[in-house]
Amino acid sequence: MNQGIKIVLFVLGIALIGACTDPPAKKLETKKTESKTVAVPVFNADSAYHYIKQQVEFGPRVPGTEAHSACAKYFVDYFNQLGLKVYEQDFKARSFNGKILNGKNIIASINPEDSRRILLSAHWDSRPFADHDIDPEKHYTPIDGANDGGSGVGVLMEIARQLSLQKPEIGIDIILFDLEDYGQHAGEEQSAGSENSWALGSQYWAKNPHIPGYDARYGILLDMVGAEGAVFKREYYSNQYAPGVLTKVWNIAASIGYANYFLNQDGGAVLDDHVFINKFAYIPTIDIIHYDAATGSGFFSHWHTVEDNLDKIDKFSLKVVGQTVTEVVYRER
Repeated sequence: MNQGIKIVLFVLGIALIGACTDPPAKKLETKKTESKTVAVPVFNADSAYHYIKQQVEFGPRVPGTEAHSACAKYFVDYFNQLGLKVYEQDFKARSFNGKILNGKNIIASINPEDSRRILLSAHWDSRPFADHDIDPEKHYTPIDGANDGGSGVGVLMEIARQLSLQKPEIGIDIILFDLEDYGQHAGEEQSAGSENSWALGSQYWAKNPHIPGYDARYGILLDMVGAEGAVFKREYYSNQYAPGVLTKVWNIAASIGYANYFLNQDGGAVLDDHVFINKFAYIPTIDIIHYDAATGSGFFSHWHTVEDNLDKIDKFSLKVVGQTVTEVVYRER
């Protein structure tokens, strides 16, 4: 797409958000936390969907491609337009097949001067291989990653927009991690240490934070949160490293009517960005992820296939996760 057209569409997209069918973003709901009344914005799922659509329209966001570079610029421009403090963390990492990749973590900070912080994150790259597709001829085809990557980012972009309109009482850092999904190809012989071939961006950031000595009370990672019928269980590593954070988030979800989607059940173990944040940055971090052992892969049915595209995104699922995380942020003191 012509770059000039992209800029026009970007501006129009921001302007059109007000016309979405969800309740207007500036409308406030009132919740009571202990003895203090908290004004919590209404999460706009149409807006989050729009941001996912924008990502997918660049094409697969595979490191080293034009789509990857253009989408990174889109994120940076977006957060700058919101008036947030933006950091671009460029790094190099070696993939499972020995290839040196150029990655970029993008960090947007709200109330950067406040030492009381919460970390919200998702990965923004998309899988370079549809290695779980039913068609073997597509096993090296890059995927759109509308849900796997795009959905978590779309939710965080909408939360960032809300935060820019109504500042919370604490500091928030939103990190979009790169190179999460360039892990070992399922059809190739597993190499030694292949488990560490995933989440390269979060591994780098956890060892080299954008601010030396960075710390946060806790972190919340979003991954694959947009499929129809998505439910979220207490992921194993989250429960090992940050059980109190899990309980906090799940209780808040229940308090706003989402107990049927945030299930108080043990989930599977998922090697995701949060594992490395816990291990290397020592920030108790949970993963809100749609994991279902009944599918065989453990993930939603179109995981790592060419069918992970925009028509698989469900706005209600985005609402469930987006409103829950918004409530968590605005109730924090």
